[in-house]
Amino acid sequence: MIYHIVVGDIAGNALKEAVNLEPALQGEVMVLKDILHVGPLKKGEGQSFSELRNAYWQEVAPNAKESIQVDDMERLLGVSKAMYDNEDAVAWLWMAPWPADVCAYHWVMPYLSKHIGRFYLLNIAGLPFLDENGKVYYPKSIGEILPKELVKARRLARQVTPAEVEVDGEEWQKLVEENAGIRTHEGGKKLTSRAEDHYDKQLVSFCSHQFQKASRIVTQALNKYNIPTGDLHLGWRLKKIAEAGLLQLQGDTSKMLKDFEIKLPGGDDAETNGAAAQAAESQA
Repeated sequence: MIYHIVVGDIAGNALKEAVNLEPALQGEVMVLKDILHVGPLKKGEGQSFSELRNAYWQEVAPNAKESIQVDDMERLLGVSKAMYDNEDAVAWLWMAPWPADVCAYHWVMPYLSKHIGRFYLLNIAGLPFLDENGKVYYPKSIGEILPKELVKARRLARQVTPAEVEVDGEEWQKLVEENAGIRTHEGGKKLTSRAEDHYDKQLVSFCSHQFQKASRIVTQALNKYNIPTGDLHLGWRLKKIAEAGLLQLQGDTSKMLKDFEIKLPGGDDAETNGAAAQAAESQA
């Protein structure tokens, strides 16, 4: 029995298809819903990790189309228990060179490293794959890889070594203690804690003195700078920047990004007010 652990629905769907294609991969695909490189990690007193993460996502996206409910911790503990009950069971973590995946590696380490010799890592960083046209490329996420290519990638799975457990085993607790708003990927398995406003400058660079839909600003920032936080987090940051008085909002901010607009303070309004003042002075 193989427990395949992967981050995100897109990667999960591709991996499920690969598992259906290849008998050697047969097992259960556990899709992690949370992306742990954004938001708080340190629990409050009497608070569970899932409660902490659910509270964060509820603040970020209170009116998402689908309610965001995170139960990754409970399911991870279920996998660990199943591995205790079945000595033939193994866990494979599929990891791409992306902060959410690397965070997931450090998060599962304290739980799955207890199963010596049965915790496997499948790391695609820096490895070539074939696209639909047969051309070689280097994917940044598991979801970019064709299912038939994922079947071939099974040969990359290797046991996490005792040395890795020793070196990487304390990294998660370090990240929890730092409890930063953002964690960036610096290559390999290295993560760096950053302030929650880490991407604000790039985000605001697409704002002008004319109102634009928040969805347009977020999409431009994601496309140009390849920001790995996703649109929900960036939309939340726009609201936070506006709360600080650095942006102006109009529309319904309680709904989706397309339902409200953003602009820099001043601009058209300031010019209109200035012209009106000059006209008043001339008439006087």
